[in-house]
Amino acid sequence: MLTAYDPFPSSPALRALEQLTGRGGQMTARSLSGMPMDAYKVGDNFVAHFDLPGVDPGSIDLSVEGNTLTVSAERSVPQIENAEWSIAERPFGSYTRQLVLGRSLDTDRLEASYHDGVLTLSIPVAEKARARKITVTRADAPASVEHRTIEGEPQQQEAKAVER
Repeated sequence: MLTAYDPFPSSPALRALEQLTGRGGQMTARSLSGMPMDAYKVGDNFVAHFDLPGVDPGSIDLSVEGNTLTVSAERSVPQIENAEWSIAERPFGSYTRQLVLGRSLDTDRLEASYHDGVLTLSIPVAEKARARKITVTRADAPASVEHRTIEGEPQQQEAKAVER
C-alpha cells in the first residue's frame, strides 16, 4: 500500500479548511486557485499563462464581456474500472478565473493556445492605445512656420497668405 508522507504538516486551522473543502494533503495559495497564472507585457502584447495540466482542451472556454475575460476549464476524474484508490490528491472539477483587462487591449484579436498543460493567451495592445508621435504647429504664424516634432527635427510648413 502507498502512504503519503508530508514533511511539513499543516496547522490545525489549515487541516479544518482542507476537511471543509474536501481536499486532502497540503494546501497552498496556488492550489486554492486551481488555475495558477503568470502575466506580463512584452512589446505590444499582454501575455498570460494558465497552468491547466490534465485538462481536455475541448473543455476550455474563453469569453470576453466588456473588459472582463473569463477562463473556464474542467479536469475530469479518471474512470478506472476496479480501482481502489490509495491517495487522491490531484484536484478535479470545474475551474473558473476572471481577469479585468485594461481598455487599451484589443480583445477582438485575442489569441489562445494550449500546449503541455499550459493555456497561453496573447492580447495585443489596441492601435489607438499605442504610443505615437504628435506634431505641434503654430496656429498664429503668418507665412512660413518652422516647427519641431517631438523628436526635435525642424520641418518647414508653408502657409498661404490671404488677401483682403
